[in-house]
Amino acid sequence: MLIDHWPLAGLRLTTPRLELRLPDPEELAELGALAAGGIHPPEEMPFLFPWTDLPPAERARSVLQHHWRTLGAWTPGDWSLLLTVFHEGRPVGLQDVGGKDFAVLREVSTGSWLGRAHQGRGIGTEMRHAVLHLAFAGLGATDAISGAFSHNLASQHVSRKAGYRPDGLARVAVRDQPVTEQRYRLTRAEWEATSDTRPPVTVAGLEPCLPLFGV
Repeated sequence: MLIDHWPLAGLRLTTPRLELRLPDPEELAELGALAAGGIHPPEEMPFLFPWTDLPPAERARSVLQHHWRTLGAWTPGDWSLLLTVFHEGRPVGLQDVGGKDFAVLREVSTGSWLGRAHQGRGIGTEMRHAVLHLAFAGLGATDAISGAFSHNLASQHVSRKAGYRPDGLARVAVRDQPVTEQRYRLTRAEWEATSDTRPPVTVAGLEPCLPLFGV
């Protein structure tokens, strides 16, 4: 069975409203169609690599290719877990959590996107809490980092609401223009201090995956 060789296929994160897991091929296609339908206003760009500038059909295909490429490049020393976010059984977005030299640094980074129809409903916050629980409670992380451009107030709000604190600025080039990125950091102690305010998260199927995370 697939899960015998690739235990990540059995990893599940659940919150009161959401399930986060790797998608099957048809669910991945549905996620691509969601991206093709739009993630943000065209005059804005929340991503360092402007993949959403692609025409809709190419944008959908890029979601599939990125998923396959990322899983194919996985090593315990450099990994990125692209979890499809399901709400009421349908894909609504993507939540990424990754680690480089995790066995040494115990630090993860996160990134995400939601289809426009599913924004503004607290889903982004809930799915971030899910992967933070995986990182801190499941993998023993000491820090989580994230970043958002200065104009991306929604992403900054999610980070602040989850307990992150500002951790410096960076200047990057996006669409051949300089953009300021606000970096954020959440320590284990800060995450533990939010235990009374975050939603409950259940993690299933983690134990056989631990060697793949470098744990």
